[in-house]
Amino acid sequence: MDLRQLQAFLAVVDHGGFTAAARATHTVQSNISTHVARLERQLDAILIDRATGEPTQEGEAVVTRIRRIQNELTALEADVASLQGSPRGLVKVGVIGTTGRWLIPLLVKELAIQAPQIELVVAEGSTTSLALRLADGDLDIGVIGLPIDEPDLRTSPLFNEEHVVIAPSGHPLSTHKKPITLQQLADHELLLAAAGTSFRVELDSLFEKAGITPKVKLEVDGIRLLASLAFQGFGVAIVPATAAPGWVGGDWDRIMVDGLGRRAVGLANRRRGMPSVATQAIADIIRSIVRREADSVPGLQALTLDGKVVG
Repeated sequence: MDLRQLQAFLAVVDHGGFTAAARATHTVQSNISTHVARLERQLDAILIDRATGEPTQEGEAVVTRIRRIQNELTALEADVASLQGSPRGLVKVGVIGTTGRWLIPLLVKELAIQAPQIELVVAEGSTTSLALRLADGDLDIGVIGLPIDEPDLRTSPLFNEEHVVIAPSGHPLSTHKKPITLQQLADHELLLAAAGTSFRVELDSLFEKAGITPKVKLEVDGIRLLASLAFQGFGVAIVPATAAPGWVGGDWDRIMVDGLGRRAVGLANRRRGMPSVATQAIADIIRSIVRREADSVPGLQALTLDGKVVG
């Protein structure tokens, strides 16, 4: 088995057939066919359905592995180049939307100064979707909500942020000038993060400890959408502090609630394999930004690697 066989097979999968793969890789079809046939003999399995040009079940499993091998080879080349100069290479970063809104602009500026040869690709998503992409090797590092039930991921804390309640102006909760209790909040229908998400798990734990069952109006897997629905008057939402910045327009109010707690946000990457030099550089820069900027972002507390509040 050699890299040419793997590359030929992946080309067939990516381009939908042997002829298209040969054209895309500037070779003849017989070369592509020979490499794929040799790979199939070595694995003792049919990887491509010759009738459809689609990968078989065995082929799909091989595709996943090959993409990981490609990522490792790319990281290897970047690591060697980084040892001869500043960190370089492609780093794919996943980030939850509420954090990305303030963190990514600062990261881009910092990269231009500290590591201009790193190429950054940013993917926004929910913690659930980003965790899957991290485990699959589609992303190199992620900024996600914690805790996360994904054994293939290694996580470390970045910061805590307060839970807040936002309600349309004129809602009965808006009349309260002092912080309300969890029970007063639970008397109203709520917009909540989807069940099973890290943010919702924290909220459910708080309500359970207080012996309260909240009234759920709607569950949403996406904090920014959850906040947007509240901003537009659809209902009362519990969101992390960064989802409700003061500059957002609209007729809505921030409601103070005693005992609503905080959520944790951290860095995550795959347990298998070693992060590239460029990926580690991104992680270090993100940590330095959080520690420097946390005091200027309402509701945030920067954390050390062992989860203690940065003094």
